[in-house]
Amino acid sequence: MPSKKALIRRPSPRVAEGLVTHLERTPVDTGLAVRQWETYVAALSAHGWETHEVEPADNYPDSVFVEDAVVVFRNVALIARSGAASRRGEAPGVEEAVVRLGCSVNRVREPGTLDGGDVLKVGDTIYVGRGGRTNADGVRQLRAAFEPLGAQVVAVPVAKVLHLKSAVTALPDGTVIGYEPLVDGPSLFPRFLPVPEEAGAHVVLLGGAKLLIAASAPKSAELFGDLGFEPVPVDIGEFEKLEGCVTCLSVRLRGLYA
Repeated sequence: MPSKKALIRRPSPRVAEGLVTHLERTPVDTGLAVRQWETYVAALSAHGWETHEVEPADNYPDSVFVEDAVVVFRNVALIARSGAASRRGEAPGVEEAVVRLGCSVNRVREPGTLDGGDVLKVGDTIYVGRGGRTNADGVRQLRAAFEPLGAQVVAVPVAKVLHLKSAVTALPDGTVIGYEPLVDGPSLFPRFLPVPEEAGAHVVLLGGAKLLIAASAPKSAELFGDLGFEPVPVDIGEFEKLEGCVTCLSVRLRGLYA
């Protein structure tokens, strides 16, 4: 049984100041956000994930969205360089954490920009969203880092949402799921399943048939249950106000794979 490790990062006291790009800003309850984060972490732990807390970055409101700072494939970590310049200070703490876990490290360098939320891995295929936070040079550098390891990198457009994984994720069988009005190119994916809610497009594969999913997507959870999967709902409503979802609150590593 491969080990399952997850990087997490405690919400900043300034989390309510996080960036919003495609939503209207609404007030965030910082205390409730912390409680929701703790419940999210507990759900990972309850399903066999060993959580590793990255050093807090209290001056960075979006730092809880730890997935944006790194992409891991096999045992190589590519440290991101966010398309939002105000977020670039989040990366050093994440780099320290992946080094402690035994990853070798590459870094996205100027003029490249890349957010980890723009990267969806389905087996050895890596889809990377080319959009507001990830530019062409960032895609090139990701390709250079991971194609020698056996990855097939596929660039896809992102215009309707913040990140690629704001629009699509994938089920354990490799089927890509998404809320169709927000997906720029559903036909780019060999197998695509539309879901009935925006939040239903985001799942974290917990192992076996279990899927971590936002509590705000009950119809999608029902759909997945009908398909033989076991949804595990968590309330992340405060993070959804900041364009966050269940994927971006952790970086999942399975043995040498993520």
